[in-house]
Amino acid sequence: MSITTINSSCTPAGGTASRSWPQAAKGVSAPEKLALIIPTLREAENIRGILDHVRSVLDPVGIPYEILVVDDDSPDGTGDIVSAVALDDPRVRLIVRKGEKGVAGATLLGWRNTDATILGVMDADLQHPPELLPALISAILAGHDLAIGSRYAAGGSLGDWNPARKLLSAAALWAAIPVQRKRIRAKDPTSGFFMLRRECIHQVRLQSSGFKLLLDILVRGRIRSVAEIPFAFGQRHRGASKATFEVACDYASLLASLYWERFGFHRRAHSSG
Repeated sequence: MSITTINSSCTPAGGTASRSWPQAAKGVSAPEKLALIIPTLREAENIRGILDHVRSVLDPVGIPYEILVVDDDSPDGTGDIVSAVALDDPRVRLIVRKGEKGVAGATLLGWRNTDATILGVMDADLQHPPELLPALISAILAGHDLAIGSRYAAGGSLGDWNPARKLLSAAALWAAIPVQRKRIRAKDPTSGFFMLRRECIHQVRLQSSGFKLLLDILVRGRIRSVAEIPFAFGQRHRGASKATFEVACDYASLLASLYWERFGFHRRAHSSG
């Protein structure tokens, strides 16, 4: 399997602390451990299958791991199914959010509730193939700060998306180019399938609303090296797609914030100084 790698020699500061993050004691090297977050909303038809599939893929890898399902108070029994699985496997944990929605916030909440050294996220609908997880882990263990399941790296694809959706996705990518740092620009900065080292976002303020967390991490995180592992975006097995007008609006809001920080605030501060 091919891997697209992007490296940078610089490590920019990434904002101010907004929450406390678990971390190893000073001077102590923590053993490697993976925490994979699966955000859910009305995924009762998919969640047991994805949990079984992910565990069957991760078990042979040999790295300690836990799977945190962060559910936005689904009314279809998603949480009950996860709780039943967790009774048999303590590596599976359930966190229920009430009154909140959005993949970014759910992912950050899950990451704050683990002491793992490697943090990951994937969807619950099998559009992100669990078979890619070992390659993402290998990229991190090989020294990369961030490993992305990429639809746009050589060998990846958007699957059976219709032309209109492909056009919108391309527009989203083009809009993200100016705010990324040149030496670590990712081909797929809007992917929802990735892993990174915890220290890259420790005490970094990230936007908890919305659905596109990766671009925020690429811009604000302490990322020096990125690996993109290609995959073909799968067809949703059951349930409704979450690609909505709300997602587009949230992405536009994130872009506006990143553009302002990069081109607005700093220029104003420079001119007033």
